[in-house]
Amino acid sequence: MIWTKAIIASLLTSFIILSISIVVESAVVDSDAKTDTQTAGRQVFMAESDASNFFKRRSRRSTYAERIAEQRVYIANNERRREFNEEQRNEHENYLEEDRDEQLERTREVNEQYREFHYDGLYPRSRWFH
Repeated sequence: MIWTKAIIASLLTSFIILSISIVVESAVVDSDAKTDTQTAGRQVFMAESDASNFFKRRSRRSTYAERIAEQRVYIANNERRREFNEEQRNEHENYLEEDRDEQLERTREVNEQYREFHYDGLYPRSRWFH
């Protein structure tokens, strides 16, 4: 009991030390990081002429092509859903078939044991019970 308490205490202290060291390392900011954030800010924005060209091209996009692309996505999703449902159905049918086979085998064994136990030898076995 004492050993478990000692092990838990040591694990807890090591966890706290590691978590504090990770926080301290992530709080350190290099001077290179400041210049990276400044260049990243410049890369987010683009020149006015480039932006206007971008929006002009966007407006010329065909709604027909968008509808066709949406239909393709919808059809692909339906096909995946259909395949999944078919696979699940096949697995369930296989399970049911195996379960029925096992049940029939158990029933046959029980019936055979019953016939063997109750056969008194006076009458020949009927062909119906084989």
